[in-house]
Amino acid sequence: MKPFPILLLAGVCLALTACRTALPDRDSMGAPRLVSVTKIWDEANHSAFTDLVRYKNKWFCTFREGERHVYGANGQIRVLASDDGVHWESAAVITEDGIDLRDPKLSVTPDNRLMLLMGGSVYEGRVLKERQPRVSFSHDGRIWTSPQRVAEKGDWLWRVTWHKGRAYGISYSGWKIKLLSSDDGINYRLHTNLDVPGKPNEATVRFLKNGDCVALVRREDEDKQAWIGHSRAPYTDWHWTPCGMQVGGPNFIVLDNGAMIASGRQYRNASWDASRTFVGRMDLQSIQSDLILPSSGDTSYPGLVWHKGTLWVSYYSSHEGKTSIYIAQVKLTP
Repeated sequence: MKPFPILLLAGVCLALTACRTALPDRDSMGAPRLVSVTKIWDEANHSAFTDLVRYKNKWFCTFREGERHVYGANGQIRVLASDDGVHWESAAVITEDGIDLRDPKLSVTPDNRLMLLMGGSVYEGRVLKERQPRVSFSHDGRIWTSPQRVAEKGDWLWRVTWHKGRAYGISYSGWKIKLLSSDDGINYRLHTNLDVPGKPNEATVRFLKNGDCVALVRREDEDKQAWIGHSRAPYTDWHWTPCGMQVGGPNFIVLDNGAMIASGRQYRNASWDASRTFVGRMDLQSIQSDLILPSSGDTSYPGLVWHKGTLWVSYYSSHEGKTSIYIAQVKLTP
């Protein structure tokens, strides 16, 4: 009798089981339930494209202000601050002459600074002439460095997530996407090209506890379903799955228990007015739209923060007239 091979096989089986159970399960968390929603800003003609972060025990919400959804000449980025998530005040406004700054995204760098990533576009009428991402940094959310160009002209680096001291994000250009990485948030290099058809563009990447990377990518062609990508380190070999629904402004986060929660614009039909902002459970194969936030029309682009057992969601919507910025609190039941 030779027990060693049997013990070895048992060890392999246990390791594979542990690997499988480390991956998120959509049903490991109950359906989201809306607790409250509050309008926090509506001073501009058009306020949109939000993000949310908690930094140094304060809340910071950012968004673009402009004359309309697109084709702006001087879109500016506003940052709001709050101690309690209820009372908000303007902390900063970031501008660049002649540039439409838009789609701001907040993150916290490894050296504990706030980083603001944003797109910078130049239009002549309704023709896009130039675009390139920008970054600004702050130690307090109020005083920011001047917008600094990053990546390459034509890129749209939509959101970055920091993992083990490095920023990762998907950039799109010419309906093709690529994974970029950076050690400082300023100098980006090509990590790998991503083979996603159907005019992919906006994308969010996050990391699981086991180090795997997950991506959620918006698509504008073919069946228009957003795709979920999954890759193990070093994040060069990706596996893709349609998520079952079209998603605009896609965002998701990984909770403490490994469950994933997604949010974005849900398209109910071809009518713009039928769009809603949803919150729902997500796994590596699909997204389930569990909760529709008070919203319609021009809406979505949520920021997501998990704080003390509550999901905080920033988003914009036009359901009360002109586009305005909202904060929702959502409860999740294990």
